[in-house]
Amino acid sequence: MNLITNSMTNFMIARPKLKYIFFGGKGGVGKTVMAGAAALWAAKQGKKTLLASTNPVHSLSSLLEQDVFGKPAVVCDENKCYAFEIDTKDTIERSKNEIREKINWFLKFADISANAGEFVETATMNPAFEESAMFENMMDLIFKDEYDFYVFDTAPTANARRLLGMSKVYSLWVNKMLKSRDEAKSLRELLSFSRKKEKDPLLDYLLNFKERMDCSKKLLTDANLTSFFFVTLPESLPIAVITRFISWFHEFGIPVGGVIVNGLIQKNQVEKGTAEFVLNRIKMQDSHMEKIRDLFGDNVRAIVPLFETEIKGAKMLNRTIEHLFKYC
Repeated sequence: MNLITNSMTNFMIARPKLKYIFFGGKGGVGKTVMAGAAALWAAKQGKKTLLASTNPVHSLSSLLEQDVFGKPAVVCDENKCYAFEIDTKDTIERSKNEIREKINWFLKFADISANAGEFVETATMNPAFEESAMFENMMDLIFKDEYDFYVFDTAPTANARRLLGMSKVYSLWVNKMLKSRDEAKSLRELLSFSRKKEKDPLLDYLLNFKERMDCSKKLLTDANLTSFFFVTLPESLPIAVITRFISWFHEFGIPVGGVIVNGLIQKNQVEKGTAEFVLNRIKMQDSHMEKIRDLFGDNVRAIVPLFETEIKGAKMLNRTIEHLFKYC
């Protein structure tokens, strides 16, 4: 059964301006492997490429058999391929310090005598705070524009969706804050005897933040620049997860590049005496591949087989490239 009508290779060739690609899906389906293979492939095409992990539970260093935590490093002996695991702890601490600084300034501006620490704890206890900090770090990498091509290995899909949807959430929040801030500033000026215009660093910060979020949203919803690929195994739960989340991504206007099927057992490996366990797995996968065809049709970009060993290091990533970017 040939599912692929528009392969990953053809998809990329048809979008020469594509610069930011993301891999997501249920945990344990091979997102990091596909992201690693895609980054190595892009570097081999002559593009200076950054492979970055926004997943708090990093696994890039294990995949690449090289420490890439905290700062970009050349990987797989490919001089244009860099990898980087974002230091979540450092990112969160920096975000807390920035919030503390802004709250301290606001309390002073409003003549409120209170401990900023309590406000900071309240603001950073939100479950989405870590994701928003990671989003900020991801956008820092993008806006620095030091690479020709970016590949992001994201957290399991639910988190990734919130991570990428953060630009829309931030924009709504900032617009509300700007309106409130502007009203407060006008009232303060009316009540003041002084005609001297006061500096307002908090308002400046919000305006800069809004501009940054507008740029993020524009970039992440541009189908010429950005694509999100879902990775699934030929099993019911991963398929159900990405089916649900693809529609959510459409709600945020994030371009979906397609679906990668990972871990398909090759039937040419079957011979007389093959274990019944393997035959049963093949039968199960056949059933789920039919479902994948029905659900995703022309959006299946590649089918990567189940290898005889785990995928680690440059040699296995190059074998993965042969299937992920197969010409067909």
